[in-house]
Amino acid sequence: MRKLFLAYTTEFVLFAVIIAMSVVLAFTTDRFFTLGNGFDLLNISAVNIIFAVGLLVVLISGGIDISFAVAASIVQYVTALALERIGGGWISGFLIAAGIGVVLGVINAFLIHRFRIISIVATIATFNVYFGLLMFFTRGVSIYNLPDWLTSRVIIYEREMADGSWAEITLPVVVMAVCTLATWLFITSTTTGRQLYAFGDNPEGARRFGINIGAMQFIAFGWLGLMAGIAGLMQAHYAQEVVPNALYGRELDVLAAVVLGGARLGGGKGSVLGCVLGVLLVSITQNGLNLMGVSPFAFKMIVGAIILVAITLSSARIGNLVPVFATRKSTGDRPAERGES
Repeated sequence: MRKLFLAYTTEFVLFAVIIAMSVVLAFTTDRFFTLGNGFDLLNISAVNIIFAVGLLVVLISGGIDISFAVAASIVQYVTALALERIGGGWISGFLIAAGIGVVLGVINAFLIHRFRIISIVATIATFNVYFGLLMFFTRGVSIYNLPDWLTSRVIIYEREMADGSWAEITLPVVVMAVCTLATWLFITSTTTGRQLYAFGDNPEGARRFGINIGAMQFIAFGWLGLMAGIAGLMQAHYAQEVVPNALYGRELDVLAAVVLGGARLGGGKGSVLGCVLGVLLVSITQNGLNLMGVSPFAFKMIVGAIILVAITLSSARIGNLVPVFATRKSTGDRPAERGES
């Protein structure tokens, strides 16, 4: 049990914090601990979780990307225009969105690998280039005339509540679950996933071991591009419109959640479970503040604090901050060591 705790310290701590926060909000608000609010949290968090599992792969590889939310905005717009011209349904939508997303992610990888640019610098540049091009060509005009199949709500499960309202699980939650499972299988059950961990933990050692550095970067940023494309399509479906700057600023919330979930900014560490819990904790915090009538600006301050805490914890294992579980057993458990000395 102790080994299990030490292996998943971050996840255990996050889960405990989520439970504690939920209990507090259940007593301080009337709506938090309801099925409808719980389903709403899942529906609202779905896009961020899709973003997060993509960003997790990049962080594991030792990189960082802050352009993915703007890339998703481009995907939304281009996909909507393409579907308007060629028609199609969900399969066409997913293929177009995923393809454009991968291309935008690969552009980041190419700049980083070919010109030896630090990933955060490269993605700051593409963040501004992508957003500038998007606003220049769209002139900030939103698209409301989307295909019926894209705007029609796909309800997977629904239940009528006592007050006459409906609690619903919609398509983005299912897509999020598939993306989460695919990412987990990718980083834990494939040779490439293990190579990404090795590369992020020790790039020079990975290079000497024969791991293709360029391939690792293209795969990591391509995977994030794929997730960004899918997330962009799901955002358009959920919002039933395409607004050029709707996802602008979402990257910091997702980054805070992923790093809070245990992903190390230096690379080589991170789990899908911790990533999902991190996003849920941030979403629950925002939801709780809204239900309590707290100003939305307070949430931005909390996200900033979360980033600071997460960066601190990414530099030192959380286990080291929990001496009861992280330190070695008491001296009474080590008689053999003293006897040998």
